[in-house]
Amino acid sequence: MEGKKKLQVKLSIEFVHDLDDAFQYGVETFGASQAIKYENDIWQLIEQLSHNYLLFPECRHLPTKSKIYRWIILESHLIIYRITDTQIQVLRMLHSKRSISKIRTSRKIRM
Repeated sequence: MEGKKKLQVKLSIEFVHDLDDAFQYGVETFGASQAIKYENDIWQLIEQLSHNYLLFPECRHLPTKSKIYRWIILESHLIIYRITDTQIQVLRMLHSKRSISKIRTSRKIRM
């Protein structure tokens, strides 16, 4: 995997559901404008992944020799993604207080 190689970003169904849940919680807790701002911040990070995928650290709960599982820590959420030869697969967006076992289930997500 070359650092300069631009890869296609694919989203899992689980990530889409996680994002929707976080947005709904944000609207109920902080208001629509704050939820929209937070969601926009997430989309901006996702869009940049196609060329900045090596910028973020390896997910310490999903270690591999090739460091294909990485995470973005954004406020109280973890965005977990997997690097393949041709894609960046965005797997989950979990609250940082979730259990380690929930994070580890991200490995099983198929695209």
